[in-house]
Amino acid sequence: MVDERTTASGATLVGRTGELAALTGHAESAIAGHSGLVLLTGPAGIGKTSLVRAFLESDACRRMTVLYGTCREVAAGTGYGGVRALFAALGLTDGNAGHSPLLRGSAARALPALTSEPGPDEPCATAAAYPVLHGLYWLAANLMGRGPLALVLDDAHWCDERSLRWIDFLLRRADHLPLLVVLARRTGAEPAAPGALADILGQPRTSVLRLDPLTDTDVGEMARLVFPTPVAPAFAERAAAVCGGNPLTVARLLRELRAKGVAPDERGIQEIAEVGQYVVALSVRALFDHRPGWVRDVATAIAVLGEEDAGHIGALAGVPAARVAEAVALLRDAEVMAPDRQDLAHDVVRSAVLETAGAPALATLRARAALLLSDIGRPAEEVANQVLLVPGTPEPWMRVVLREAAAQAEHRGAPEATARYLYRVLEAERDSVPVRVQLARALAEINPVEAVRLLEHALSLTSDVRAKAPIAVQYGMTCLPVQRSRSAVRVLTEVLDALEARTGPEPDPADAELLTLVRSALLITGSDEKATIDAVRERFARMPEPPGDTPAQRQILAVMTLHSALGGGSAERTVCRARHTLNASGVAVDNWSLLLSSVSLSLADETEGALEALDRSLRLSQENAAVWSYVMALSSRALVLHGIGAMADALADAQTSLEIIGEERWVSNVTMPQTALATVLIDRGEPERAEELLGRVTRPNIDGFAMEYHWYLMARARARWALGDGDTALRLLLDCGASLAEAGLANPVFVPWWVEAACAGAAGKDPGRMRDAVDHGTELARRWNTPRALGLAALARGVITSGAAGVELLTEAVDRLSASPARAEYARAELLLGGALLEHGDPRGAREHLRTAADLAQSCGALALARDARRRLVAAGGRMREITASPADLLTGTERTVAGLAARGAGNREIAESLFVTVRTVETHLTSVYRKLGVSQRTELASVLHTPSVPDPRAPAWVSASRGRY
Repeated sequence: MVDERTTASGATLVGRTGELAALTGHAESAIAGHSGLVLLTGPAGIGKTSLVRAFLESDACRRMTVLYGTCREVAAGTGYGGVRALFAALGLTDGNAGHSPLLRGSAARALPALTSEPGPDEPCATAAAYPVLHGLYWLAANLMGRGPLALVLDDAHWCDERSLRWIDFLLRRADHLPLLVVLARRTGAEPAAPGALADILGQPRTSVLRLDPLTDTDVGEMARLVFPTPVAPAFAERAAAVCGGNPLTVARLLRELRAKGVAPDERGIQEIAEVGQYVVALSVRALFDHRPGWVRDVATAIAVLGEEDAGHIGALAGVPAARVAEAVALLRDAEVMAPDRQDLAHDVVRSAVLETAGAPALATLRARAALLLSDIGRPAEEVANQVLLVPGTPEPWMRVVLREAAAQAEHRGAPEATARYLYRVLEAERDSVPVRVQLARALAEINPVEAVRLLEHALSLTSDVRAKAPIAVQYGMTCLPVQRSRSAVRVLTEVLDALEARTGPEPDPADAELLTLVRSALLITGSDEKATIDAVRERFARMPEPPGDTPAQRQILAVMTLHSALGGGSAERTVCRARHTLNASGVAVDNWSLLLSSVSLSLADETEGALEALDRSLRLSQENAAVWSYVMALSSRALVLHGIGAMADALADAQTSLEIIGEERWVSNVTMPQTALATVLIDRGEPERAEELLGRVTRPNIDGFAMEYHWYLMARARARWALGDGDTALRLLLDCGASLAEAGLANPVFVPWWVEAACAGAAGKDPGRMRDAVDHGTELARRWNTPRALGLAALARGVITSGAAGVELLTEAVDRLSASPARAEYARAELLLGGALLEHGDPRGAREHLRTAADLAQSCGALALARDARRRLVAAGGRMREITASPADLLTGTERTVAGLAARGAGNREIAESLFVTVRTVETHLTSVYRKLGVSQRTELASVLHTPSVPDPRAPAWVSASRGRY
């Protein structure tokens, strides 16, 4: 039995029952909540579009929201062109899209991708890529809130890179979502974005459905639909062989044979060979040969412009509108035009029509098409897409169009499209500095190595130092992700020296701001790696403190403050400068300044101010969908919370940040989430998990970084110590100390390796070995002069000092740390003092301090220390029940974060948007939370999660700010 199906458009689908059933099965799976991607592949004319249209008419699709779009060759480079093809049917690509309820909340960030041009009230500023992707994700989520969603994109080989990157982004977050993505791709055609398509195909939920040639039986059935007389099996077999089983070619061949009066019998077999597999091209040529020239002109104009108004087709073809309508009717009768739209029937037909024009005439026609589209007011990107297809160096007017298109693409956050337009401009303007700078800006995110090369050339072409300065700033910031801080510092130093010499001691306001920008970039880039941080710190130590009247001045102030703090200067001065940075009056404080100021304040024991700065950073990051900044702020907050003994909340922040980066492509370039989580896990009594986590850190040249390397080394050393490998732990601690000295970092509490080394040396019965390190650390602590620093110094000296003198020092450590925010360190001091008293023959005094240590450590969530304190207490003759985790301790970090936000009144969608996860993920976490805590509703969460002895973790400010939104 031959399978066939008649679609609503009247076409008959033959030989594809199995493929249609497979697509329907994937749709049913999506309806059940199992997301998936199906890639339909096959050569031109194999029937992908016919199969897709039959699928769209299936019962399964009637139970889904189905968005269907087709990509076109002429628009292959347009940023988010595929996305607009999908969402156009919902009215989300016109000027009123912003009023749609589908674009509420975070989905509003999708607007730059959806609209052709910025709206009248929308500034044409550059859109970062991630917020747009994030907004499109929430647009899809809003649709899935109404029911299952199917995204079907035909001719995906011509889909632009940004649209494919969004599909990849969406699928990575689509676990348990009612989503089906269907991409139809022609084999043999080079994709417009091969890398993005390959990444999508690498996803585990991808299924590939290859359309095979039709069988002889299928071709025989097609012949029976065309010929009124019986079809000889040999005729069908021969037709299938000549056409390669290609449905389009077979259909065209059969119609041509019938038109010639050929019968489908043994005698008709010879006619098959004569018409052959090139029937499409031959039939198009034959049509044009027997029709007036204006029919060919109209067909060629349609092939160039696609679906377009008849007046515009006529203008390009040079044919009156009445003749255009007549030509369209003739072309439709000949099945060159599609029956249901004002376009050619198939891309194979389009290629055949264009081939008849010849390359020189086609190039002229495309240039005229670009001028026509420009004259009728089409968006610059649409005009530029025609220009891109014109061979040779672009003419001056074309370059103007390409620049305008690049600006539009940059506005919508489509760097690949921006680069595509500008590279064509660069062909004609090899030494254009503005083009190279704009192109480098577009490539900074997707190809920073090439961006650096372009900026180096731009710098070499620029002689005026004032013009060179902003290029040098851009160069410095672009060097950061490719770990070229030395080059950045060299260039910025040279430019800064020349600019200072040019502007003199009293620069005018414009020059002063330019100097500030260069200094800010030099400070940031020079602070990244150990090889540059010392030289930069020395230079800026001689510079007067900026007043902080502009964002750039605030940034300089934040970096200078951190440098001073890391150098172990005055803690009091550090706090004053950090507060000045944060308390901007009428000046926006950026994420860099917030993050760096939080580190400075934390080092100076001003943890409340540090947490407030991090909350501001989290709110700012969430508002701008700046996921990298959000992760850095969350990881930093985890370390601050760990430092004050709020282990459960630190665990929540660290694990949430790690979960977020798991969905990002830049995960290999980040170490803070892993380090923060490992640091907390060690104190929670899980050193095996901590070490396994640290072993997965793969950031290249991590030992060259000034800050994160030392946090990472410290975590590794503490993990080895907790696992009983004291020798390796001590080696790592000494390496950490040497690396800090190399970088000139002398703050005693930044990474207090010397304290851990003292404890390791004392445990190894060789306390004197660490005396020099402890003496050096003590000197730094006295200069820094905070309760935590002085308490750690007393603790370190106490563990390497025997007898009554050691007890006295540990007593001092307890007194000083009890007055500091370092609650876990205070608990450790109590533990060490209790142990020393026990050794000194004072079991009663020992029991008092060991009990305090156990209670305090347990309240902090430092379970490893609490269990150690209990063990020693029992050995000293005391009594205490086993240290067990509270019900809240059973939660994973992410579950605790979600539960905490829910307890404070945030809705599921609000939590999902703020944590960059799906609503389904939030629902899954809450279900697990209810089960573990034994509660049944949100209102019970607050009382279960609250721990009286630990200050309540403050809800990030953005939760309150967004409360009331869905």
